[in-house]
Amino acid sequence: MRRVSRAIEWTAWATGSGALAVACILFVACNAGSNPQPKSPRTYTTTFSKSENPISENGNWVNGGTTGMDWTNVATSPGLAFGTESGSGGYDDSTALLTGSWSSDQSAEATVHSINQNDNIYEEVELRLRSAITAHQLTGYEINFRCSKTQNAYAQIVRWEGPIGKFSYVAAKSGSAYGVTEGDVVKATIIGNIITVYINGAQVLQGTDATYGSGSPGIGFFLQGGSGVNSDYGFTKFTASEVVQ
Repeated sequence: MRRVSRAIEWTAWATGSGALAVACILFVACNAGSNPQPKSPRTYTTTFSKSENPISENGNWVNGGTTGMDWTNVATSPGLAFGTESGSGGYDDSTALLTGSWSSDQSAEATVHSINQNDNIYEEVELRLRSAITAHQLTGYEINFRCSKTQNAYAQIVRWEGPIGKFSYVAAKSGSAYGVTEGDVVKATIIGNIITVYINGAQVLQGTDATYGSGSPGIGFFLQGGSGVNSDYGFTKFTASEVVQ
């Protein structure tokens, strides 16, 4: 109080208008804490500590089988998230999206588990951005990586357009540099209409698409040409974040 009093006295003397100075200082003092603080970016990190089918983690996930009906669920065992596809069901990717509201600019990052790689079997780990699931509808962007380190590996950005099997490629590259194996860290961001893809911190792919302006991040897995190998590949850690420019 002593400092405020001295400030008032000095301002009144300096300006020759004590009442006006007092009013201004009191206004500033009363409103100093009224400006809202910037909202902290939302983030979600998990190492999949529970055994669940489908993944829920206390209601934080929605699944392609339970909610979407035409796709399959993501399951977890302690330390691993993996798909539940039969391997012969076509494009019924195991898909799980985070619930709640997410800003349009977002990122998803995950650590890969992959063993017993076999190019006769198509195993993909997938990140999802700006995605949504309702009954018989799954929209948004899938960023997939084949679990292979041979020339048959690839990374792709795919736009999902609603019904099962309806999708379009935004960007794709093939070769050993675009596949993944045990311990690799994959990441994808969408900022504005630009989707950028990374493996172990190095940019490997980028595409542009403005179809979807909102939705949630998430994960997915694809299996074709084999069965009983779902837990051979998946994610051991996952982080989704809102991106603030």
